[in-house]
Amino acid sequence: MSIKVLIPTPLQKLTNNQATLECNADTVSDLLESLEASCPGIKARLCDDKGELRRFVNFYVNSEDIRFLEGAKTPLKDGDEVSIIPAIAGG
Repeated sequence: MSIKVLIPTPLQKLTNNQATLECNADTVSDLLESLEASCPGIKARLCDDKGELRRFVNFYVNSEDIRFLEGAKTPLKDGDEVSIIPAIAGG
């Protein structure tokens, strides 16, 4: 099962400057583990010390915010696209 992951610019230094990655995963949580295996250190940027997704990082599966789906337990299927979008603050 191949999932396309869109990596935001600030995290691309952990992915050898790749803006997209292909991963195999059944859920968003599994996807995080797959990303960590291929890009060590990325999970610490996306999850807090308890392993929960950070509040200021948004995840979308096929343009649907996972907070309105099943969160980290959101199922993935072959061909899905996951976007990781860091929140932007400004004034």
